[in-house]
Amino acid sequence: MAKRKASKKAQKPQKRAAGKLGAGKPAAAKPTARKGSAGEPGAKKGAGRGAEALKIALVGMGTVGTSVAKLLCQNTDGRLKLTHILDRDPAKRKTRWIPKTMRWPGSFEEVLAADVDVVVELIGGIEPASDWIRRALRAGKSVVTANKVAIAKSGAEFQELARQVGRRIEFGAAVAGGIPVILGIQEGLAGDRLYEIAGILNGTCNYVLTQMEASGASFHDALKEAQTLGFAEADPSADVEGFDARAKLVILTQAGLGAAVHTEQISCRPISLIEAVDFHYAHELDCTIRQISLVKKDTSKGLHIYAAVQPALVRRSSLLAHVARNKNMVVVTGEFTEQTVFSGYGAGGDPTAVAIVSDLYEIARGGGAPQAEQSAALEIPKAVSGEFTMPHYLRFVVRDRPGIIAAVGAVLARFAISIDAVLQEPGYPHTALPFVMTLEACSAATLNQALEEIGALDFHVEPPLCLPIINV
Repeated sequence: MAKRKASKKAQKPQKRAAGKLGAGKPAAAKPTARKGSAGEPGAKKGAGRGAEALKIALVGMGTVGTSVAKLLCQNTDGRLKLTHILDRDPAKRKTRWIPKTMRWPGSFEEVLAADVDVVVELIGGIEPASDWIRRALRAGKSVVTANKVAIAKSGAEFQELARQVGRRIEFGAAVAGGIPVILGIQEGLAGDRLYEIAGILNGTCNYVLTQMEASGASFHDALKEAQTLGFAEADPSADVEGFDARAKLVILTQAGLGAAVHTEQISCRPISLIEAVDFHYAHELDCTIRQISLVKKDTSKGLHIYAAVQPALVRRSSLLAHVARNKNMVVVTGEFTEQTVFSGYGAGGDPTAVAIVSDLYEIARGGGAPQAEQSAALEIPKAVSGEFTMPHYLRFVVRDRPGIIAAVGAVLARFAISIDAVLQEPGYPHTALPFVMTLEACSAATLNQALEEIGALDFHVEPPLCLPIINV
């Protein structure tokens, strides 16, 4: 094949519908009449210096839990006091900086019976964490958690239970670690009508992709480096498959767009299919490649949610293209404020611990006041889909022969999909020749049908790679 490059056509921006914000700043609710609630006999007084300290039980002392314990043990303002730590191996956790007065319960039942105001849940996973969160709330204790999978699955239920029993549940650390994105959305942007949230929500994937881009490393080599540096788990599947970012996107959708979505409704694709050659072609298109979590709210014909977590080409002019290593970024778009950006370290012990301690201060400032009534219940969408309409990048690896581009173009034409550009760099063997097509905006569903036919053609060395080109 000869090298061919078609001129790129300008893409017309698509008009996006703004919807009513479903979960903005909570409206004040009357406290449940119970002893110990704010405003009731026996309630804690204000959270200023000299007030009674908020007594805290920490459940789980792994990487994040250790950072939380250090912050709380170093706390000198008298508002927060760590009194109990529940861990599977307390002998390994007893270090010189933990006070000798610390209590080490042997079971969660002992935590429930203890004189503590807040349980900080850091064991992770859905069970027994979800059960323990419910039991802590029913026992009259507020809860702070960084458990994204439990919140994604049952966050609305936990909030309602907290309101009913006159306690609080805070989960600012569940999304983007030390970045105060949940608070920023629910409080700082409560007056806007948000309709789109896009972000880089997984530091492991971002580290792997930026290392591949910088050094030309393979996916497996970049992942191994991330594991060596502690940026990736020994089993990285939740990260590289998109499951971790998907749980966070569910929480952001509920908090920012007021829509009740579930993890299984959001499609996700792995980053493991990306190769070094894709960064080369992405640069030719003035783009880079990142794992992008994207959700859009469309109310033009009832509430429709479009959401996906997937590797995508991002224009170099986008702020998301410049998020390096294991950092996170969330870009929130509203009808009035347009784009608001939250950026920082979204994972790791210390940044996540800061978010957890910030949630504890939020409870302390409220003097134990119960969970506020939500301003509006989460709205159930008519449909949740990952079928965005946008430009796409197709990378083929083929056994070269005349007529390949014509054959691919003929299939695309039958589905009314227009080719924007064809890129083929020299220097590759004809037995495994990569080339790229970019397509004008088309629906993902239509393109998937065309790719089924294209994938059946007999010149492929490996399956075609399809990535959306996202303008954020």
